This record gives sequence, structure tokens and C-alpha cells, in this order.
Amino acid sequence: MQEILQHTTLPEWFGVFFSVFQVLLARKNNSNNYLFGIAGVSLTLYVMITSKLYAEFTLNLYYLVMSIYGWLYWKFGKRKTETVISETTNHEKLITAGIVIGAFSLFWFFLTQFTDSDVPIWDSLVSAFAWAGMWLMARRKIENWILLNVSNIIAIPLLIHKDLYLYAGLTAFLFIVAISGYFEWRKIIKKRADAYA
Repeated sequence: MQEILQHTTLPEWFGVFFSVFQVLLARKNNSNNYLFGIAGVSLTLYVMITSKLYAEFTLNLYYLVMSIYGWLYWKFGKRKTETVISETTNHEKLITAGIVIGAFSLFWFFLTQFTDSDVPIWDSLVSAFAWAGMWLMARRKIENWILLNVSNIIAIPLLIHKDLYLYAGLTAFLFIVAISGYFEWRKIIKKRADAYA
């Protein structure tokens, strides 16, 4: 335990702290989750670049942009009213698959050709599924929780390998919250459907 504390920097502590609040607010369908996300992501950017997790760093830049986009989309949507939770359409599923395949290919190529990454496949997989999941979350699609959990399950051993124990713990926590979030959002969808039945 003392070794974990010695390896944990202040940016990592605060990045995790803000990220915990972000995911708990997202689970509760609170659009202010993105404000905590922006703070957590900003700190995480520093941690990932110093750990040579370049795809994770790029992923967090994407999180920053998507957090701003997501907050605006959740608040105002296309009609200047708050967007409701919904299921992914077939068209959106194709876009999601394209994001996963495209992001993985780009990250893997970049990491193997231009960096000193020792984990290019795993880093690329984590980021590819997270990119797609975050896109779905920003659009308030329930399937975001599934893709984010695929990313989480791959990320936990990767973060441990990099001695980022606090982020590994956070990711395990995120995995549990994502399961809970999926069922919470499913209840919201059912309640809305029952109200219109």
C-alpha cells in the first residue's frame, strides 16, 4: 500500500477525485457531470503523457472536447431543449463500429511507428472503445455504458502495468458504476415509454 501511495502524484489524486464525481453524476443523468469531467480530464492529460500512454493522452484530449460538446448537447440538443436518453439507431451503430475500427487502426499505426510505447495494442484498444463510448454518451445513448466497460476491462491491467494504481482503482470503480448506470438509464427509458403508452 505504501508503494502505491509513493507512486501516486497529486495530479493523479485530483484527476481521480473529479472523475469519480463525473461518473456518479452521469449515472444520475445530471448534465453537470461534464463540468467535473473537464477538471478531471485536464489533470489526467498530464498523468498520461508522463506515463507514456500516448493513446490514453489523445483519448483524454478527445474527452475534453467531447465533454464540452456533451455538456452543450445534453443541455440544448438539436432543439434547444434537453436531449433525452435513447437507444442507438442502426445508423449510429455503424458509426460506432467505424469509430472503434478507425480509432484502433490510427492509434496502433501511430504508436508503433512514431512513439516508444511498449503497449501499442492494449493502449489502442482502450482508447478505441472509449472514443466510441464517449461519442454515444455525448449523444445520450444507453449503449455508451457497454462500450465504456469494454474499454474499462482492458484498461485495468494496462494501468497496473504502468504503476498507475489509483487510475486502475478508478477504472474498476467506473466499471461497476457503468453497470449500474446502464440499468439506471434503462429504467429511465422504460419509465418514459410507459408514460407515453
